Amino acid sequence: MQPFALNYARPAVELAVATPYAYDSGLQLNVLGDGRIAACDLALLREVGTTTSTAGSKTHFDD
Repeated sequence: MQPFALNYARPAVELAVATPYAYDSGLQLNVLGDGRIAACDLALLREVGTTTSTAGSKTHFDD
């Protein structure tokens, strides 16, 4: 027997978003393209609100 909700469940739509930073496993921080730490870029933090790392837990913040 299939649960009722599975008859109507749809996969979440993945948004194509380009982040201006990437995770650096050596530093264990998000860094910008020029090598600066993303959490130190105030303009970036104002725009995106946080630099959440996707390396592990979604609740880990680099700032």
